[in-house]
Amino acid sequence: MYEIALSVSACLRAGTQVDVAWVVEAQGFSSRDKSEALAITPGGGRVGALLSGSLNGQIADLSSGGMAGRLINLEVGALEAQLAGLACGGTARCLVIPAADLPAELWQRLRDRDPVCLVSQLDGDRVLGTEMYSPDTIADAGEEATRLFRRAVSDAVITENTVTTVLWPVPKLVIVGAGAVVDALVDAAGLLGWHFQVTTDVRGATGLIAGLAVLDKVVVTSHDDELAGPALEAALAGDVGYIGALGSRRTQQSRAEWLALRGVTDLERIHGPAGLDIGANTPAEIAVSIVAEALAARSAANAGSLRSKSGAIH
Repeated sequence: MYEIALSVSACLRAGTQVDVAWVVEAQGFSSRDKSEALAITPGGGRVGALLSGSLNGQIADLSSGGMAGRLINLEVGALEAQLAGLACGGTARCLVIPAADLPAELWQRLRDRDPVCLVSQLDGDRVLGTEMYSPDTIADAGEEATRLFRRAVSDAVITENTVTTVLWPVPKLVIVGAGAVVDALVDAAGLLGWHFQVTTDVRGATGLIAGLAVLDKVVVTSHDDELAGPALEAALAGDVGYIGALGSRRTQQSRAEWLALRGVTDLERIHGPAGLDIGANTPAEIAVSIVAEALAARSAANAGSLRSKSGAIH
């Protein structure tokens, strides 16, 4: 849902009808992104995908047939699954709702990549209405919705009269550079379930970084000022929550001078050299130290030893 929020917002501002669909229950599929969604306009425009695109055609047909505002049962056959690159077919239940019928503030929340909970009331398979809850108001959604939300992952639950959908953003990590440490960072990001992208292109780096939010991370490993500089400048200009810069003190100073020549002198948000002081030497150890620092920065933790912490340990 996060990936289609900007497009849906643009449609709503332009007065264009757009239906939004997402999977709330699936059987037979080994894995899927539970925050994925599909937006469909009357002219046949589509943004996003459901189950690797295997449901897109069926949803588009239902949308054009006026079937929005319903909980719908769908099936993906063996051939459809194969064409979509899925291991096997299965069944899915999807909500298809006009975007205009969803809470107006939802789209800005999603663009800011905030966690949200949607509770849709049902009359049979018809959706009567949908309420949105944020971390501040989730207690008002009831015990079951609160329990689902506090798991901090995207998921959905169907009961007799409601569908509760939790949308929880996954952090993005943009790595600027190449080499063994980059490979190790990719492995670490995968272990944590983060989405990651690696680039060695200036335009690609600044473009990726411009779209990041507070929960996201940027790590610059390149020692080339003409690549590292613009990436750091873009990160400082945006909302990204963690900015790590690998390299020696001399490398850090060279980057600082590059930025200063372009009027960027407040470098407080840059963690450079990146990483916690854990005695890291190998690429894997360095990656662990950087990821650990990013996690600590997110939670404002002091990154001390748990042994010295008082109180409960989770």
